[in-house]
Amino acid sequence: MSPEELTAVDAARIAVTALLLEGVRYVVVAPGSRSAPMAYALAEADAMGRVELLVRIDERDAGFTALGLALATGAPAAVLTTSGTAVGNLLPAVMEANHAAVPLVVISADRPEELRGTGANQTTLQLDLFGEHVRFAADVPAGSDPRRAVETALSAATGAFEDTPPGPVQLNLAFRDPLVPAPGDRLPPESGRRVYRAPRGPLALDFPPASGSLPERRTVVLAGHDAGPVAEAFARAHGLPLLAEPSSNARFGPNAVGPYRIVLDAFGPDSAQPIERVVLFGRPTLSRPVSNLLARADVPAALYQPVPVAWYEPGRRTELPLDNLADLADFAGRGSAAWLDAWLLAGAAAQHAVDLALSGPAAVTGSAAATGTAASGPAALTGPAVGALVWEHSRGQLVLGSSNGIRDVDLAGAPAPEPATTVFANRGLSGIDGTLATATGIALGGRQETTVLLGDVTFLHDAGGLLLGAGEEEPALRIVVLNDAGGAIFGLLEHGAVEAAGRYGTAVERLFGTPHTVDIAALAAAYGVAHRSVSTTAELAAVLAEPWDGRSIIEVHTDRRGLRDLHTRIRAAVGAAVAGVLAAE
Repeated sequence: MSPEELTAVDAARIAVTALLLEGVRYVVVAPGSRSAPMAYALAEADAMGRVELLVRIDERDAGFTALGLALATGAPAAVLTTSGTAVGNLLPAVMEANHAAVPLVVISADRPEELRGTGANQTTLQLDLFGEHVRFAADVPAGSDPRRAVETALSAATGAFEDTPPGPVQLNLAFRDPLVPAPGDRLPPESGRRVYRAPRGPLALDFPPASGSLPERRTVVLAGHDAGPVAEAFARAHGLPLLAEPSSNARFGPNAVGPYRIVLDAFGPDSAQPIERVVLFGRPTLSRPVSNLLARADVPAALYQPVPVAWYEPGRRTELPLDNLADLADFAGRGSAAWLDAWLLAGAAAQHAVDLALSGPAAVTGSAAATGTAASGPAALTGPAVGALVWEHSRGQLVLGSSNGIRDVDLAGAPAPEPATTVFANRGLSGIDGTLATATGIALGGRQETTVLLGDVTFLHDAGGLLLGAGEEEPALRIVVLNDAGGAIFGLLEHGAVEAAGRYGTAVERLFGTPHTVDIAALAAAYGVAHRSVSTTAELAAVLAEPWDGRSIIEVHTDRRGLRDLHTRIRAAVGAAVAGVLAAE
């Protein structure tokens, strides 16, 4: 090392100081030797109460935990790994952060230049490993000052660059030996820890009523993922029906329609009151009826886009992008009383039909599902029934896993008058990986009670996310696992019809259903997490109504064999109920 070079630990201390100055307050650390200088520098900052550290032995879980922290706080969160395959394990979290515009800061430690390409242990090409999934990537040579790279990276992560949404960045920091502090260095005495709190809950907005000069149009407001309460306020101000996904954080208020994706059929092109226009907030991800509506050439659609977004490339969608609400109002017009009333009547009838289908004798499960007989006694649990109950009882923060969980809530979760919970979901790429780790980060970052609803396959995919670092705060996290011994969503897609036809024998069940016999109670015990098992709606409602502290798993046992038939019955019941109320108008 030349005299003018910084030692590895000194360079790391400068990097940590720069990160804190740029707003990073949480860092998730995965253990490793080459990343040791950063670990020691972070330990010093942690002792002084300047940063909060979390430790994860699995880099994939470390990445998703940091993702959850950034989601809950709205501020950049960092993840630190050593060199080699450790960095590659962050790719799923980086991909999600890219498409969801989350400021995730990857700090990858690396070997110095002279060791690269020599076959040195744990050495590979790490810079630009994430390709176009990061907004910025910098290689900081060993012994150099990292401040400029850190400042530029954080500007990119938070969306400070013109026409660029927030997103993940990579700082690849090379370190030479020695990787440990000097002999005379020591950890500073601990001082009071700061508590970093995220904003509490979605806020309802008030718009002035629509101007009387706006033309009346049969417009609907679609609120996709991350639309925000502005979508609800716009619909209410303009007298328009609101069709809001659960993770839009707009699924509330007087204009919200619960089972909208089934109700859409009643307002199709051949109906008495066909939809004329669509206004889109956020990203729609959940249902084919919505996708089909947006694909119709005869229904003009506009997308509210006040800032750049990460989930589509300009020119690749058909909606007209509008960056201000005044232009959006001119496009949407205002709804007539008859238009809104028709939707609200249809929505109320549909919600009632769904509730009856889930609570009455048509709800079958277990042996009843196999024989086609009605369940007796308390209402048996199904995915949509679980989704409705979790939605009804959640407070604070709610995390919805991909696959059926979020779709069950979208189908059966009744909109509330006011927002009761902040909803999160990894809808950037809609993967099931890292869900428990993401929920843990959200619970810790938000510092409030958090419920996560996920399926058994999603749970098993990230069981390692239950492991916390020694001495770390245990989040107030309630984990609701819908255990139907495999993946139910494929049975609701076209693969279910292939299975029913019997043309491929057991291939669909084996390759798509992925049945298993994992003992989730034993797994929970292995991680020291409380576990309860429920099998009726009454039991689940009672458990969800209880206060809790720390972490707990509520395992809900259901049978997925009757699920396709249940959805068919729900669609038929909703169709009949909606047709009846609209005909009576």
